[in-house]
Amino acid sequence: MNAKPSPAIVTRDAARRLPRWALLLLCLAYVVPGYVGRDPWKNADIAAFGTMLELAATPFGPAWLHPTLMGTPADTSALLPYWLGAWAMQLAPSWVAPEFAVRMPFMLMLAGTLAAAWHAVYHLARHPAAQPVAFAFGGEAEPADYARALADGSLLALIATLGLAQFSHETTPALAQLFFGTLVFHGLAALPFRPLAAPLSLLAGLPGLALSGAPVTALVYGGWSLLALFMPGRPPLDAAMLRRALPNLAAAVLASLALAWALDLFRWQIAPWRARWEDWRSLGQLFLWFTWPAWPLVLWTLWRWRRQLLGQHRHLGLPLMIASVPLASTVFTLAGDRALLLALPALAALAAFALPTFKRSAASLIDWFTVLFFTGWAVVIWVVWVAMQTGAPAKPAANVAKLAPGFAPVFQWPAFVAALLGTLAWIALARWRTGRHRTALWKSLVLPAAGATLCWLLLMTLWLPALNYGRSFAPQMRELRQLIGDAPCVEVHGLGTPQVAAVRFHGGWAPTPARGPARCPWLLVDIDAQASLPAAVDLRQWRAAGQVRRPTDSNETLLVFRRVDAGR
Repeated sequence: MNAKPSPAIVTRDAARRLPRWALLLLCLAYVVPGYVGRDPWKNADIAAFGTMLELAATPFGPAWLHPTLMGTPADTSALLPYWLGAWAMQLAPSWVAPEFAVRMPFMLMLAGTLAAAWHAVYHLARHPAAQPVAFAFGGEAEPADYARALADGSLLALIATLGLAQFSHETTPALAQLFFGTLVFHGLAALPFRPLAAPLSLLAGLPGLALSGAPVTALVYGGWSLLALFMPGRPPLDAAMLRRALPNLAAAVLASLALAWALDLFRWQIAPWRARWEDWRSLGQLFLWFTWPAWPLVLWTLWRWRRQLLGQHRHLGLPLMIASVPLASTVFTLAGDRALLLALPALAALAAFALPTFKRSAASLIDWFTVLFFTGWAVVIWVVWVAMQTGAPAKPAANVAKLAPGFAPVFQWPAFVAALLGTLAWIALARWRTGRHRTALWKSLVLPAAGATLCWLLLMTLWLPALNYGRSFAPQMRELRQLIGDAPCVEVHGLGTPQVAAVRFHGGWAPTPARGPARCPWLLVDIDAQASLPAAVDLRQWRAAGQVRRPTDSNETLLVFRRVDAGR
């Protein structure tokens, strides 16, 4: 089969690099907000944090192989993310808040994800089949410059993806899976070019995936990669590369299997078949918004590069293979959107290969739509913040008061300055991008990435006090503390794992299950579990002392009981 001509037509000028200072500043503005000043949010975020908090108070030993919170096993079979969070709290100085200390390794994993995704696309774009058409009289992009420009575009597409923002800033196993999955992506992409770095990425990525709650994904990646080494492709793999890749990849697969088997990490979470149209429609909506704006670019890539796709070229086949596993997991398992998170780096890589095939009119359409969309949302965020601070405009202020009753806004100078600087930078960028400038491959994705970063920055600065009030258990625990005060422990009945973590962290009490004779002076009962309370405790030993609800959710109400013979 003859090689099909590349659809990419790129001049040397179009492949110029994005200034490193601008790219690093954008990544910094994306990574840091959400990790600083935020309370652990319900539900998965604080549940994982509570498990890490309990591990940190336990000496390293057999209990670390089965992380629990008050005897309840963690929601996933992950080990490594909980260990990293617990170690971070143990090693942090006493003046560092535990909720910030636990975020440090996860912040580094998010930064590592962005770096690994960039390098993966850089190596994929170095393949001869991915290169643009050579001009008759020269002037086409140099291979390294072209690969760097596509890698910049891929990183911008990843940052712009809507589904990445919240989950990548949580201290949950999902972020660890994203990081190690991206390491696998990088290792496979770099095998022909990096004989040392690529095997290290695979040796860390596949076992890391297994220890982060995705052993099946790790084994599928490893098995498909072993098969792909012997399948025909373009360019063909030389014998030296096979000799390097095969033992390292086999060792990584065997290590993943051994760890998952020895530590009993396999958990099958097959979802029931979706028999209703509403279920499929909901799934379709998840795919559309979670992967926006990457998915339209992915479809365009598959169309424009369709001849190369049939020719088994690795710059297209590898991202498709990496993305297919989490896409299938989203459909057939209970993991849902957290499984879909693992597909985003590969989808961003495919989206980047659409850039060299764009016409100027398509790029202009993306620019103007992005400017209007993100500017509109930025204006909304600022207007609502002004309403929270001043009470005007009246309607947004009334909406906030209705959604978060009892919330008292606070003015924070550092947050205000950061939000103002981000907004001014967005205005300057929008003016520059919509002006007449030389074209560059990555320019079509600068505004989507910057706009997504701006809105995330504004939410995590201007709206952060309100979001903490609405999405954490801290307000409810503060009200409980006014009723209970200091106590050595509290008994709990019917509380979920997130609520138990909140009782321990925000309340400062040691929660114990309510069983048999009363031991603690106070008892907390979820309002939905009060019917089963007589079977758990002797109600003659308790008297009702009140009830406390979460201000933003009337369904999360705790009944408070005081032991009859407890001293006052």
